[in-house]
Amino acid sequence: MIIKLPDGRSLQARGGRPLKELLAELEPRAKSIIIGAKLDGELIDLHRAVPDGARVELIPIDSPEAREIYRHSLSHILAQAVKRLIPEAKLAIGPAIEDGFYYDFDLPASLSHEDLEKISKEMERIIRENHPFERLEVSKEEARRIFAERGEAYKLELLEGIPDEEVSLYKDGEFLDLCRGPHMLSTGQVKHFKLLEVAGAYWRGDERNKMLQRVYGTAFYKREELESYLKQLEEAAKRDHRRLGRELDLFNTYDEGGTGLIYWHPKGARVRLIIEDFWRAEHLKNGYELIYTPHIGRARLWEKSGHLDFYRENMYAPIDIEGQEYYLKPMNCPFHILIYKSQPRSYRDLPLRWAELGTVYRYERSGVLHGLLRVRGFTQDDAHIFCRPDQVEDEILKVLDFSLYMLEAFGFKEYELILSVRDPATPEKYAGSEESWELAEGALARALERRGFPYTRMEGEAVFYGPKIDIKVKDAIGRSWQLSTIQFDFNLPERFDLTFMGEDSREHRPYMIHRALLGSLERFLGILIEHYAGAFPVWLAPVQAAVLPVIEKNSAYAERVVARLREAGLRAELHGGGKTLSYRIRQAQLQKVPYMLVVGDREEAEGQVAPRLRTGEDLGKKPLEEFISFVRERVASRAEI
Repeated sequence: MIIKLPDGRSLQARGGRPLKELLAELEPRAKSIIIGAKLDGELIDLHRAVPDGARVELIPIDSPEAREIYRHSLSHILAQAVKRLIPEAKLAIGPAIEDGFYYDFDLPASLSHEDLEKISKEMERIIRENHPFERLEVSKEEARRIFAERGEAYKLELLEGIPDEEVSLYKDGEFLDLCRGPHMLSTGQVKHFKLLEVAGAYWRGDERNKMLQRVYGTAFYKREELESYLKQLEEAAKRDHRRLGRELDLFNTYDEGGTGLIYWHPKGARVRLIIEDFWRAEHLKNGYELIYTPHIGRARLWEKSGHLDFYRENMYAPIDIEGQEYYLKPMNCPFHILIYKSQPRSYRDLPLRWAELGTVYRYERSGVLHGLLRVRGFTQDDAHIFCRPDQVEDEILKVLDFSLYMLEAFGFKEYELILSVRDPATPEKYAGSEESWELAEGALARALERRGFPYTRMEGEAVFYGPKIDIKVKDAIGRSWQLSTIQFDFNLPERFDLTFMGEDSREHRPYMIHRALLGSLERFLGILIEHYAGAFPVWLAPVQAAVLPVIEKNSAYAERVVARLREAGLRAELHGGGKTLSYRIRQAQLQKVPYMLVVGDREEAEGQVAPRLRTGEDLGKKPLEEFISFVRERVASRAEI
């Protein structure tokens, strides 16, 4: 076998022995800095024996690839600490996740913040004890006996779902867990971690099951990486769109009206209206036609589209109307297809670009609902393009340019492009002909390359009905959000027998492209609120200027200023009342109003205003008309302030 070291050197060894033994003999200095390996792209740990003929690549503990092994090992250390402190605790599952790890427990009492501190200290003790992780291969029957003796009912249930007759356990010290791995060599390899919070989680994500307690944590090998991540979490908490939504009076949810349903308050509705108006205007400029479709459709439509076969668990129960079953729509595409089929189409008619801000309804479990980011009813920034094969590449280019233009208009300058294509080893998993897939994948790749965009190609990540491009943006604090999607669909045109009459007077199948630029308006606004920490750029701000009379006798002039600003198309409010001027200025700043116009006797006598920014900067006195021109220029350029 071949062992590739992180420094680029390769070593040869006879296979069949655990990697840790081979490493100890061949490169003893490397043992302390290596956490695992990759075998044919799969992460494995050093406890695994690798057969002759294999090629493995060793992974250093401080590399990004090592994080899954590192964090998974910490989830076991967390469970071990909880079992030491609360022996009656029952263990569920504990994986590594994107930003850390968690473990689910069935506990006799709710954990507090003080409990997390005690658990952290016990974890530090386990790390100092430096227990080796040991992989044990046992029969399923032996595993049942072990976990039955320990009273671990959740582990017994998990065992029933494993088809193999032999399973792996991992042991460190007195702790034993059912686990596939991989894990580090010993608990002493851990350097820096932090327990973050406790949350409720239904066993197996099913709200019919018992609610467990999920302890979240994060870990990095380098202290500076952990500190940077914790600072990002702190900043994210300040930007939480749910808190800002309440403080800025933008939106809310109400249990009386149903969870996961958004109520837009006047200020939030104003921001949404600005986005919608911009969206519609830009679509019309880019050759789209706008359509509107119903909120419900007959069951047979969803049967034909395949949603009742493949998507029923995300759809709400049917509504009986005069003996016919109807469903709230989870997607807009079948409705757009009905419009396409309403008349014969010629090759001269294509491409057809139809866009809709269509509200859809999808069932989400209450445990995953999250402000604007995960809801049960939302409005999709949706469009479908019906085109000929020879038009595909140009249409993709146009959508790609349009997507990036829209994202940049809202202040997102950094993005990552991901091309999801078939797994060539399993062609039977995908709808559509080989020819169609080659054309679609090639068109997407060429569009990215023609624009010179770097992208990541992800084999096997395409959905069964077509390849796609996803665009992820980075927000102000470096978090990634997936927004735009350009998606081919070979499935629905076949199901609905879509055709167009070609130049050869024969029927042909059109290509169908689904695309969303912003995603859903709800989720997009949630991301936007957090990106700007609620301080929207002036063109999006629900209130662009607050007019503050110095004293009561200046109120009449302040009202005239507000009226003139509104007449000029600006969004202005009067902030008068019995409070002090400094108090009113502070309140306007807390409401993130871009401009505060102070008006007193001198401003009234000279027809001026004294504007200051929400950042506290004083712009100096200006004639009212000059200020209006200034703000209009800032709005036109979509400046932040």
